[in-house]
Amino acid sequence: MIVAGIGSKRGVSVEEVIAAFDAALARAELERDDVSLVATPAIKGGEAGISEAAALLGLPLVLVPQSQLEAASSRAKTHSERVVALLRVPSAAETAALAAAGAHGRLIGPRLALGPVTCALARREGVV
Repeated sequence: MIVAGIGSKRGVSVEEVIAAFDAALARAELERDDVSLVATPAIKGGEAGISEAAALLGLPLVLVPQSQLEAASSRAKTHSERVVALLRVPSAAETAALAAAGAHGRLIGPRLALGPVTCALARREGVV
């Protein structure tokens, strides 16, 4: 199972989210069909661009609670001072992907930043 974690600045468009999603997939040499769900911090639940992108992609959107983001933070690969100040985790996209992938989830690579959106891909180990 592969999870796409999304982080963003406020007010991102569906096009910006999908562009970052597609760029992260291309970098990892994956296809849209390889992804099982989209995850984002619960605080981003009101971001229409993120929820609309998940819907257009036909993927469930998981809103990850703060406690789960924090629990996954030690497995993140990148660090953003802005995100630490806002969410107390090193990367919104990476921790959301890791938390949604579960305790055995591992990042496929560091987050990809494209304009106001970041996307990180995590794979739940032991699951095809």
